[in-house]
Amino acid sequence: MNRNGRKEEETLIEMSETGDGEDLNGPLYEINSNAGSEIPSHSEIDKQPQSKDSVFFRDGVRRIDFVLSYVDDPNKEVDRKKSERRREFEMNLQKSGLELEVEDKKDSESGKIYFVKIHATWEVLSTYAEVLNIKMPIKENDLDQNKENPLNWFLRIFKLPYEVMNPEADYFTAPFSKQRQELFIIKDQNKFFSPAIRNRIVYYILSRCPYGIGEEKRKFGIKRLISNGTYTSAFPLHDCQYWKKSQDEKCDNERYTLYKQWAKFGKFYKEQPLDLIRKYYGEKIGIYFAWLGFYTEMLFYAAVVGFFCFLYGWITMDENISSKEICDKDIGGQIIMCPLCDQRCEFWRLNITCQPSQYSHLFDNVATLFFAIFMGIWVTLFLEFWKRRQARLEYEWDLVDFEEEQQQLQLRPEYEAKCTHKKKNPVTQEIEMILKRSPANILGKLFLCWMSIVFWIFLIIASMIAIIVYRLAVYASFASVMENNHTLEPISGLLTPQLATSVTASCLNFIMIMILNLLYERVAIWITDMEVPRTHLEYENRLTMKMFLFQFVNYYSSCFYVAFFKGKFAGFPADYTYMFGRWRNEECDPAGCLIELTTQLTIVMAGKQIWGNIQEALVPYVKNWWRSRRARNSPESLYSRWEQDYDLQVFGQLGLFYEYLEMVVQFGFITLFVASFPLAPLLALLNNILEIRVDSWKLTTQFRRAFAAKAHSIGVWQEILNGMAVLSVVTNAFIVAFTSDMIPRLVYYYAYSNNEASPMSGYINSSLSVFAVSDFKSISMPLENEMNVTLCRYRDYRYPPDHEKNYLHTMQFWHILAAKMAFIIIMEHVVFVVKFFVAWLIPDIPSDVKARIKREKYLTQKILHEYELCRLREKLSEKGHCSEVAKQVQATEGKVQLSCLM
Repeated sequence: MNRNGRKEEETLIEMSETGDGEDLNGPLYEINSNAGSEIPSHSEIDKQPQSKDSVFFRDGVRRIDFVLSYVDDPNKEVDRKKSERRREFEMNLQKSGLELEVEDKKDSESGKIYFVKIHATWEVLSTYAEVLNIKMPIKENDLDQNKENPLNWFLRIFKLPYEVMNPEADYFTAPFSKQRQELFIIKDQNKFFSPAIRNRIVYYILSRCPYGIGEEKRKFGIKRLISNGTYTSAFPLHDCQYWKKSQDEKCDNERYTLYKQWAKFGKFYKEQPLDLIRKYYGEKIGIYFAWLGFYTEMLFYAAVVGFFCFLYGWITMDENISSKEICDKDIGGQIIMCPLCDQRCEFWRLNITCQPSQYSHLFDNVATLFFAIFMGIWVTLFLEFWKRRQARLEYEWDLVDFEEEQQQLQLRPEYEAKCTHKKKNPVTQEIEMILKRSPANILGKLFLCWMSIVFWIFLIIASMIAIIVYRLAVYASFASVMENNHTLEPISGLLTPQLATSVTASCLNFIMIMILNLLYERVAIWITDMEVPRTHLEYENRLTMKMFLFQFVNYYSSCFYVAFFKGKFAGFPADYTYMFGRWRNEECDPAGCLIELTTQLTIVMAGKQIWGNIQEALVPYVKNWWRSRRARNSPESLYSRWEQDYDLQVFGQLGLFYEYLEMVVQFGFITLFVASFPLAPLLALLNNILEIRVDSWKLTTQFRRAFAAKAHSIGVWQEILNGMAVLSVVTNAFIVAFTSDMIPRLVYYYAYSNNEASPMSGYINSSLSVFAVSDFKSISMPLENEMNVTLCRYRDYRYPPDHEKNYLHTMQFWHILAAKMAFIIIMEHVVFVVKFFVAWLIPDIPSDVKARIKREKYLTQKILHEYELCRLREKLSEKGHCSEVAKQVQATEGKVQLSCLM
């Protein structure tokens, strides 16, 4: 659309106010008087023979860009109102230039569903392409695209066929202009706009087309019509069946290609056809799969390093002096530990924790520190290299000049429907409709919104406290049952009371997480809808922050508890601390709490990934199987393309939101707590390889074709990832310092060891304090003492009972605490310095992309100026002596010369 002046003929839609708010035309909508005003009745439709697998109207020429469906309502009064809305809505669609064709319910497989097929004409497409500022090709790209790679011979096995990876020729592009059509490379008007662009334009019209009658005059949009039951669905068609090509020669069969080359798990090692994904589904879905693929590639390097760190722990497990002392009958077998719970628990020997202490060494060793530092740098490299990859995609997908501000033109229909006041835009100086809100209304909604969020966060904390209470109560039961129980001797070495409690509590916590997620999701959507955000971008950003804040607390709270709170406030035998004055706080295993954090992380992370894949793959498959069970008994010739797509699941506007949320939560697991589990990146890598194929499979086979939408980045998720990257440095430093035993071992090695031949000998004895049984309080005194124990040991650094400072912390405790704090400060500063240096060193935009952008801008500007120059010369030759036109010619020539100098 030319915004510099009005054309003589009325365009199909003008982005301006139409007059008073009570006109039939809703906001941002204006009828073209030249379009037809009546919808043909079903009896008037020409019943021409047609293939049921066709994506064209009955004439075989006009492409079906969108499909609406509806059914008769059994209530005649309700059905009459719905029919009136449909009649008004479809009449306005025709007035806007769209063409409709109706399939009677008698022709549907079920005999109950009407289908309204919609075709966008060239006039509509060209008008809205200008309104939406869509870039189209003007000149073939003359820059050298081929780069020699010495590894091409090896990478060939990961490549897809050239025609799959490059479905379209590479062009220089410019925003489409209806008045300058001859500038653009239009070989065929029917194929000039891709199906993704066509359905994006049609959906833009559908979401703003009015249908109000009488009191409903300000109501508009297909979304509201679907919510009130006037229509049952609205969707663009897939171009063919996914398992075979269409018989229509005019069909591109892109869905079939995507299924064969992308959605099959056998192609897991192949690159993704991102350009074809973008062409078929639009840039928003394309950018998600580009990010997911890049994230998976980067996980490979983290997984390899993590695996070697784990392998180091496995190889050195038999050389670990600490676990050897615990397992030694003459050392660990002679150390009597204090009871694990009050009264019911008995004294026990340290060597029964032999196997857990050995397995703890797999994750609690010197490689843990190296891996924690490595992951702090890895996450920076991932984010910085993604910015470069994103910049390249922006150029290749014509998104360089696409800014989020352009989406401000695309207001949410729900917002527009509530606009009742007019205001002059200070930038455009045009009158536009706004939603007027009183301060009391704003504060009231804000208060309700944040109080709801705080309430749900407190609910998570309450559930977490319930899990902790469960751990405390069951821990005592496990300890009393498993100690000195001969029936459990075969597994007693592996399954300690601490581990049994941790596993069962982790499983219960995972179930609680899933339940709370299901409930809060609906609450978050309800709160965001109530806020009435202005644009789709604002809506997604607000919902993202609410959901992520909740998910952060929900998923990570249990891991934070085990990492930073468990065993830190247990007290000592003479003065145990109790939760609510009843349940004694948990203690860590003598080998440390890190193995329990690993268990918690593994169960929650793996459980979430398994459950997520079941939800994404199995649930849609079962639903589609159930919905299409009748059609399976019908001949294929009677099951039309629109009916096949109607039976598929709906990929809503928030479909990608849940995909991003799933991956970002996973990103938190592999960065925030990775020091406790070096294999976490490997698990994430295996999951993501499966995730890419599951997501592609469900999009291609189980879901209706998604509405095409533009996006030049992953949006607010980028900021969330940046925040988590910074937080991960802090959490991993604290895990290494306070959860693992690395710092206490290093302090003992350098400051307290007296054995030069074996410096770590005696560490276990040094880390256990002595307690006199006679000093137990009555509430803690064991009911039985079959071994006649007078002294027992507990994990702490306190003076013995016969010392003048009995049960006070020793100097070794303060040395270890000082070393921990110093380590945290040093590690954080070192990693942060390296992170920020790496971020500064790596430019966000590759130099060759910058050069290509400048080249394209220069050529586009030159072509446009030369075009204007030719038009002005033609005008000059027509009008003869016209000094004003001559001045315009000189000015335009000057612009061309200036662009050449640039």
